[in-house]
Amino acid sequence: MKRLAGFSALALIVSSTSGCGWLWGENGYFRDRGSDYLEARQTAPMQLPADVQAKRLDPLLPVPAQVASSTATPAEFEVPRPQGLQVRADEREFSLQRSGDSRWVVAQRVPAEVWPLVRQFFEDNGFRIASERPQTGEFITSWQRFDELSTSMARSLSSRVSGVAADAETRVRVRIEPGVQRNTSEVFVTSAERSAGSTADVDFAARSGNASLEAALLDEMLVSMARGVEQGGSVSLLAARDYDAPSRVSLSEDGNGNPVLNLGADFDRAWSGVGRSLELGNVRVDDLNRSLGLYYINMAEGAQINEEKPGFFGRMFGSAPSKEEIEARAERYQVRLTPVGDGVQVTVEKDLNTVAPADVSRRVLSLIQDNLG
Repeated sequence: MKRLAGFSALALIVSSTSGCGWLWGENGYFRDRGSDYLEARQTAPMQLPADVQAKRLDPLLPVPAQVASSTATPAEFEVPRPQGLQVRADEREFSLQRSGDSRWVVAQRVPAEVWPLVRQFFEDNGFRIASERPQTGEFITSWQRFDELSTSMARSLSSRVSGVAADAETRVRVRIEPGVQRNTSEVFVTSAERSAGSTADVDFAARSGNASLEAALLDEMLVSMARGVEQGGSVSLLAARDYDAPSRVSLSEDGNGNPVLNLGADFDRAWSGVGRSLELGNVRVDDLNRSLGLYYINMAEGAQINEEKPGFFGRMFGSAPSKEEIEARAERYQVRLTPVGDGVQVTVEKDLNTVAPADVSRRVLSLIQDNLG
């Protein structure tokens, strides 16, 4: 019945619009209005009462004299189309943000995908990784002079960075954190400096060590990651999984016999890992509340990988389920993350006051566990 109604509507539209000048003709409703402004006529200035004092207003868009003096207008005039915006891949994927003296890179990707990109950038440019903690999204490079880095990086830093002695040693700390918006990341770089040959263990500053050095590294990183995206660079899925994989994962039961998934990670990494696991497990996430540590899932539907909506004909002739049908078969639960000590506990609830059935909880938590490591 739905398809018959769609075909009938399409036939009515085609039959009513074909050959009809009242829609597309010179006097039609959808006629070209691009030259209408040529028919505008100048009117006399508005007159104010004599007792009113008015300040002279200069025109915001004055017409040049040579144009204003010309009265010849073409019979037909086509309004030029605006130039298309040149949108580059790096402007969509990565951007540089500033707030006062602070600078950082925002990536339109989850931290697990940004981690291997950022780490690869530093290794490709001659930085030696001294220590790394993927579970917290942080790594630190060794103490190095600029001339120990790659030729291009050393040249770039030497020309842009001020306040660093020629024989000074520098190291950097890189942090990758979940962004404010879902599925985004923020990359921060902090530097420390000491004299060459020194054995002093110089701590990183709370906010910034050398602002010009950190700005140069962020700029180079932004260009490198954007170029990699334009050239079709791939992300190491193995490295991405290592980023937010907890150090330990165990499925147990609480005192009431309810299944509980224990994650050896801080809340940020656990939140990222659980969200990625739900997507990999093809579980639909209808909503989320990070401040409460809640993912609202629907076990009856697949994951929303593609948010594109069907077009006109797709909606008319397609067989997508209606909202009523989706609601009738919905199996909604809440996946809750609760920080406990040095880790996070993951549980499944039916609602705020009711735990989910044990078989459902175990099925969801087992799915999350299987996709975490």
